[in-house]
Amino acid sequence: MLKNDILEILENNSRIKINDVATMLGKSEEEVNVAIAELEADNVICGYSTLINWDKADKQYVSAMVEVKVTPQREQGFEKIAERIYKFDEVKAVYLMSGGFDLLVMVDGKDIKEIAYFISSKLSPIDAILSTSTHFVLKKYKDHGVIVEKNKKDDERMIVSP
Repeated sequence: MLKNDILEILENNSRIKINDVATMLGKSEEEVNVAIAELEADNVICGYSTLINWDKADKQYVSAMVEVKVTPQREQGFEKIAERIYKFDEVKAVYLMSGGFDLLVMVDGKDIKEIAYFISSKLSPIDAILSTSTHFVLKKYKDHGVIVEKNKKDDERMIVSP
């Protein structure tokens, strides 16, 4: 299906030119543009972003995963609580999940103290939140399917030939 093929291409390279997508799929640029416009209108394509290795940039940056246990609200389930949480600027993602916690909240900040302040002053006081468990990201090896930190060591084994 054209739209699924376009999604797979854009997921791997959102900067690819439309004419290259059209060539890859054997379609016209107009067909690809129309399909992308429909995918954006239907909120299938929700945005375009760049994956950045902040450890290599000149900026303080800390990420944390916060597991949140909540009391679902009557007739609204987790939706209202998730909406309230994702409106905070510090929050980069919110996922409903199975297991011991209900929500996984991805938070970014300039340092651990900033994230701790967010959790204690903004997140935890929400009435429906029963508990949180915070995990700070120490190092990223792979993110969104991309190896962030490649091993620079060459194979140091001795070459043996017959």
